[in-house]
Amino acid sequence: MKKGDLIELEITGYAFEGKGVAKIIKEINSVDESGLKKFILFVDGTYPGDKTIAQIRRVRKSYAEAKATKLIIESPFRVKANCKYFRVCGGCKAQDLAYEQQTKFKEEQVKDIFERLGGIKDFELLPIIPSENIFFYRNKLEFSFSDKRWLSENEIGSMQEISDKNFALGFHIPGIYDKVLDISECWLQSEISNKILNFTRQFFKNHQIFPYSTQKHTGFLRNFVIKQSFRTNDLMVNLVVYEENERLFTNYKNELIREIPQISTLVFNINQKLSQVAYGDYEIVCHGSGYIHDLIGEWKFRISANSFFQTNTAQAEKLFSTALEFAEFKGSEIVYDLFSGAGTIPIFISKNVKQIYGFENVEPATEDAKVNRALNNVTNFEPLLVDLNKSFIPVIQERKLPKPDVIIADPPRSGMHPKTVKDILELMPKKIIYISCNPATQARDIKLLCDGGYNLVKVRPVDMFPHTYHIENVALLKL
Repeated sequence: MKKGDLIELEITGYAFEGKGVAKIIKEINSVDESGLKKFILFVDGTYPGDKTIAQIRRVRKSYAEAKATKLIIESPFRVKANCKYFRVCGGCKAQDLAYEQQTKFKEEQVKDIFERLGGIKDFELLPIIPSENIFFYRNKLEFSFSDKRWLSENEIGSMQEISDKNFALGFHIPGIYDKVLDISECWLQSEISNKILNFTRQFFKNHQIFPYSTQKHTGFLRNFVIKQSFRTNDLMVNLVVYEENERLFTNYKNELIREIPQISTLVFNINQKLSQVAYGDYEIVCHGSGYIHDLIGEWKFRISANSFFQTNTAQAEKLFSTALEFAEFKGSEIVYDLFSGAGTIPIFISKNVKQIYGFENVEPATEDAKVNRALNNVTNFEPLLVDLNKSFIPVIQERKLPKPDVIIADPPRSGMHPKTVKDILELMPKKIIYISCNPATQARDIKLLCDGGYNLVKVRPVDMFPHTYHIENVALLKL
């Protein structure tokens, strides 16, 4: 077996990150070993029950990676995908998989990751909480402009001159940083966001305003972000551009608001960095207040152009409610919330505990947390700017903070820094609530905590992102 080979396979399993699994018996004849050995193939674009022809992309000693080129027999779990860009965009890898199967596979993957990678078996896995909406569930979508539009095979093969190949507004093709798929609709946010997207593309094309080139460092348009609140009627448009242009800003604002009056605020972020990031060095508010509000449960949160907020509002409430249920607060607890962001979790649990200290790396997030604290009249939450890539014990000692009864941690995908894990073990709270969007790094960290004296009691997945392989997970550990 070598790269480029075509092989017929039956898909029998489904792996984390959305790849079908096929197992074959491989004959081993080498100096080190001989005989028969199970060999695993991870096949992109397949599901259990598929029989497919796949092309080998990469070969390793015990596994290989392949991509389906032709389906011979389709899995009974397959459904018709709604999106016309499916399989090209790369965002919704499983939109052609029945939703009940998506959640079933995610639940199984959590169990497998904790048992196989974490080496932890004696815990309760509660049923996954499915998403309230499986389409139009996102409150934020981030698009990119590019001077290199992704061309289809038909366009390339047509031998015709393509007039608009130097203008695209949409999503980056997976693995290709400089080409963008020009899209007219996305099924993940809302129909009005599609209308805003298409208006914006046409406006700048009509005015001959061009995308920024990451190679030439010329051009004006960089990124485009739409934020939409689910529990209120707020709608933000955030355009990231290379430089100020007051006349253009005004013309765009006037035509946009006339066409889509539901927009409550319009922000321009000025980004003169060489790197293509969707936030600016500073921002100019051209319409409205420059921020929107949304609710999680009874609590109200202010969302600025560059602040983080859970992307699926309805599921965020279920996620935080699960954490609250796991904690079983009595009302007298001191709580540390690590990676506390804009204060969503501390404010959500504030009625149930005595005092919460929020530890956060990012200064704008701590400022948002202070605003949200005041907005909700919460008096028992103190946001702290702390580098969680270093030990945070000195901060606790310097401020003479009381030791925590419970620690809640919601780190980024990469998980917790080893120093953070070490600090938690030094503090030894009675309970740890670990929330993660990456079960693999979560299982790694929990294994370290269990080695240090904790037991993993139970885990509950929450599906925040239907049609993707992403899994949000809540875990309870007790000393």
